[in-house]
Amino acid sequence: MKQYVCTLCGYVYDPEMGDPGGGIAPGTAFENLPDDWACPLCGAPKEQFEEA
Repeated sequence: MKQYVCTLCGYVYDPEMGDPGGGIAPGTAFENLPDDWACPLCGAPKEQFEEA
């Protein structure tokens, strides 16, 4: 699965890890994240992420 990086702070969303703190299970593809999901480090919206 593809990883995505926050263009504001550099956080990398790794689908294999998910976002446990945000309630996102491991194995969740970036495309399947809720529309209101935000970067866990800086709060940037999904639109601020690009493919790594």
